[in-house]
Order: sequence, then C-alpha cells, then structure tokens
Amino acid sequence: MKLWLLLAASPVWAQHMLPLSMKKSTEIALAPAGNTRIELARELVAQAEARKAQARGALLPNLDGSVSYQDVTRNLKAFGLSFTGLPGIPGVPSFSFPAFVGPFSIFDARATATQNVLDLSSIRRYKASTAGVEAARNEQENTRHQVTDQVARAYLAAVRADARVDAARANAELAEALLRLAESQRRAGTGLAIEVTRAEAQLANERQRLEAAGNERNKAHLQLLRVMDLRLDTKLDLTDRLAYQPAEPVSYEQALRTALDGRPDWKAQQSRERVAQISYSATRSERLPSITAFGDYGPIGPSPGDSRSTRAAGLALRVPIFDGGRRDARRAESASQLRVEQIRTRDLREQLELELRIAFDNLSSAEAQVRTAEEGLRLAEKELEQAQRRYKAGVATSIEITDAQTRLARARENRISALFQHSLARLDLGTAMGAVGRFLP
Repeated sequence: MKLWLLLAASPVWAQHMLPLSMKKSTEIALAPAGNTRIELARELVAQAEARKAQARGALLPNLDGSVSYQDVTRNLKAFGLSFTGLPGIPGVPSFSFPAFVGPFSIFDARATATQNVLDLSSIRRYKASTAGVEAARNEQENTRHQVTDQVARAYLAAVRADARVDAARANAELAEALLRLAESQRRAGTGLAIEVTRAEAQLANERQRLEAAGNERNKAHLQLLRVMDLRLDTKLDLTDRLAYQPAEPVSYEQALRTALDGRPDWKAQQSRERVAQISYSATRSERLPSITAFGDYGPIGPSPGDSRSTRAAGLALRVPIFDGGRRDARRAESASQLRVEQIRTRDLREQLELELRIAFDNLSSAEAQVRTAEEGLRLAEKELEQAQRRYKAGVATSIEITDAQTRLARARENRISALFQHSLARLDLGTAMGAVGRFLP
C-alpha cells in the first residue's frame, strides 16, 4: 500500500492538510482497505469461488473410511428363523439350532469410494458455478466503476464548494473596497451617509454568504471523506479546481459500442443471464439417467488379528422415475429465473441507451452554459468597472454600484454552476460509456 494512503488513515495525519486530487481520491477509495462496497464485492467473489469448488466436488471421487467393532447377540426368531432340530442319524448324535445366538464379535475396517461416471446435471451445475464466478468478478468491476463515479461526484461537489467560498470571499472583499469608496466619497462631500449605510449592509450580506459557503464546504469535504472511508477529522487540501475541459470528440454510435464492450454492469448482467441459462439446463438434465462407480475394500472378522480382507466393486445406473413433482417444480422455477434475467438484460440495454442520449444532451447544454456564463461574467465585471468610474465622477449613485455588484456576484455563481454542470456532464458520459477513468482530470 502506498505511503500516502497509510498516512491518510492515521490519526497523526488527520491533524495536517492532506493534498488530494481527484485521481488520488479514487485510488484511495479503490484500495483494498478503501470503500466498504469494494470490500463487500471482494467477499462476494470469494463466495462464488467457494460455490464453484462445491460444484466441482460432485465430479471428483468421494472416499470415505470407517472402522467399527460390534459385540452382537441375535434372536433368530425375530428374523423368522426357527429350527426344531435334525432327525437322528445312526452314529451321529442329534442336535438343534438355538433361537438365541451370541455374543460374537465383528470387526470391520473399510474404505469406500464412489465416482460419478456420467451425470450431466452435475456437469452443467459446475459450468453454471464457473459462470457465476465470472459474474461475481464482473459485478466487482461494476462496483469499482460505481465507487469511482461516486467519489468523483463527491470530489466535484467539494471543489464546487471551495469555488463558492472563493467567490464569496471575493464578493466580501469587493464589498469592503466599495465601502471604503463610499466613505471616501462622503468625506469628500460628493457622497451621502445613506450610501455608506447601503455599502455596510451589502458587506454584512456578503459576510453572511461567506459563512454559509464555508459551512457548505465543510459538509462537502465530510461527504468526500465518507465515500473514501477516511477519518472524518482529516483536513483536505483539494488540488484540482473547477475548469473547463473539452470532452473527447465521440459520436453516439462509438459511445454505444464502447459501452456494450466495456461497461461492467452490462457484462455482469450478461453473465447472470448465462448462469440462469446453464442452471436451467442443469435442472432439465435431472431427468436423465446417471452412472456411478463404487467400490469398497477392507478387513473384516471377529477381531483385528483374525480378519480377512474383502472387497466389492461395481457400477450403478440411476434412472429417475417419479419424485413427487419436485424436479418439475425446480425446472419451472429455473425457467422463471431465466426469463427474469432476460427481462433485466433487455431493460438494462434500454437504460444504457437512455443514459447515453441524456449524457450527450447534458454535455451539449453544459458547454453552451459555460460559454454564456463566461460572457456574463465578463460583462458583469465590465459593468461594475464602469459603475465605479461613474460613481467616482459623481454622475451616478451607489445604487448603480450595488446593482452591478449584485449582478457580478450572480455571474460568478453562474460560472461556478456552469463549470460544475459541465464537469458533471463529462463524468456522466464516461459513466454511461463504462470508461469513467478516461474522463477524470
């Protein structure tokens, strides 16, 4: 693990500023000890691999060993055996079988082996479990994709909050400068006391907005720390800033092909449908005969020292005939599960196309908003500059400056919102294409 990740998780580092870019924030979240969803997805892969090992066990030999010792008595009449004796034979004394025999000892040490020779149902269940591992790994990759998107959005929100604090601070500094100008004009005899009061009120409003922006920034930083699974008392120094970055030129058809080839949730859903298809085939194969080889070997006798080894080997053919309808019910259930996955696949394909079209529309609109916001900010700054000159020249009142100041603050907020929406639209397009990493700064 990288040194900066260890430092970020330590209590000592929480007292210092952690320089953090968007790329580094996603690396922290995707680390083995990062986001909780990443850890859970890794455990789901481990569970799928364990299920695969269980299914493979049905195709491998099964070997059991047993050792038993019995001291036995038997009532032969309980088994329907009754002997009244044998007629006397000249020269041979007569005798009869007792009804109660024993006690006698039986010692048996035996190894028993079984092996499925032909069992199509078990073979297809193993194939289904193999496809299940692939589905779990695709789902893990989809989780990484989602976490990357979540962290990038939280980082953008924190960067926007920082930009709003900077804008609010600039507005407050401008209000202080205009207050000093109003006081200077009043002392020179070309201004009025009400203009000073108006400037003071405007400064108080801007300071209140600065406090609110600072609180929103703290909340955004906490949300970013939470999705990264870092200590909430860590201090962040975000190194990226809101800026216009043109998106890669790509057509809708190219984006759709990229999404179908690499989008992890699409691949995961295809894997789940394949698992359902193979599982349905496995339940259908339960009606087919199966062949099992078996054998056992071991000594048996009245005692370990007086035992003789015996063996048995053979093949068993199992033909399912009737089980009360359980096989038919399992087949119906697996067929329904297959139809469910097919419906989900079709729905995800439509959702994928919808997300791509919306992402393209949002990106186009966001680019237009950025151009408009930049022009609006330029004009607002020019208007304020002209209003200040007119006020200093005594041909305008402070109301004109206050109006220009308000429009400049709105233009700054519009620019921040436009840049944020453009960055978000680029991120949405990358997420919809399944290539979110390509659209990160």
